[in-house]
Amino acid sequence: MRTMVEHLEPPDGGSVVTIGTFDGVHLGHRGLIMRSIERARELSATSVALTWDRHPAATLRPDKTPPLLSSSERKIELLSETGIDVAAILAFDQSFSQRSPEEFIEDTLVRDLGARAVYVGHDWRFGHKAAGSVALLAEHGEKAGFTVHGVELQQVAGAPVSSSRVRAAIGDGDMELARVLLGRPYDVDGMVVRGAARGKELGFPTANLEVEASLARPPLGVYAGVARVGDARRAAAISVGVNPTFGGEVGKSPVTIEAFLLDFSTEIYGETVRLEFWKRLRDELRFESVESLIEQMRQDVEDTRATVGTIQLGQGRAASINPNA
Repeated sequence: MRTMVEHLEPPDGGSVVTIGTFDGVHLGHRGLIMRSIERARELSATSVALTWDRHPAATLRPDKTPPLLSSSERKIELLSETGIDVAAILAFDQSFSQRSPEEFIEDTLVRDLGARAVYVGHDWRFGHKAAGSVALLAEHGEKAGFTVHGVELQQVAGAPVSSSRVRAAIGDGDMELARVLLGRPYDVDGMVVRGAARGKELGFPTANLEVEASLARPPLGVYAGVARVGDARRAAAISVGVNPTFGGEVGKSPVTIEAFLLDFSTEIYGETVRLEFWKRLRDELRFESVESLIEQMRQDVEDTRATVGTIQLGQGRAASINPNA
């Protein structure tokens, strides 16, 4: 997959374009993208996913920007996995938000991308003040020589797949539903930073992750999941919380994301870890004694092992958790 930022060029043979924010690249997005890929093959054209460098709300309504399902880097990675030929990324800044629907069609779709077909959600809106509709796009497409396909949202588990529905599932701690809607476990990337080292003292050294504040987070609690460091994958008991047993208070103390990686034993400070959230195991609890906490942590590890199973190292170097975290 090639990535084009700002400087778009019409490919030889023209393009079949699918347009969207593609936050999380969930099953609904993938269905739309696959249709455009198939049509591009039929036309011997280039398949293009046209997206933005930020969530539109970050420019239009900064106070209403939703938690993101993927960072910009992760979105590009997920788009590449679909088999799309090109990811074209536009800066959704104030200047772009002021462009009329007609300007977007003529400048971006026709001039810059040489569109021969365009695939969008059936209710997609675009242009200044969302004045553009699928019907308007089709009307201009007929004159400019490209077809327009407004696609109904894919239905999964009894309702349409949407980024807002995925966010709601994550916000409820329903990681199994989020996994179904995304077509993969929900994950976050973060650098391993030094923590309070309480995990080591309790016999469960944890990797403390520094995660982008803009990303969606499950509610406070303990989760079974998988951690990936480089090519290595291990089952992980993940805590999202404030450590109430050691004085942390909800609403006052910072929320941390830390993971105990099963069967790991070496240092990874400063490395990036990807955490996949597979299943919510329990609420975060305040224990009356350290002994009670350790007993529960042992159970969390067993529940994680039962949920995820043992995942073998992939190809490449063996990487693992820092025992001093």
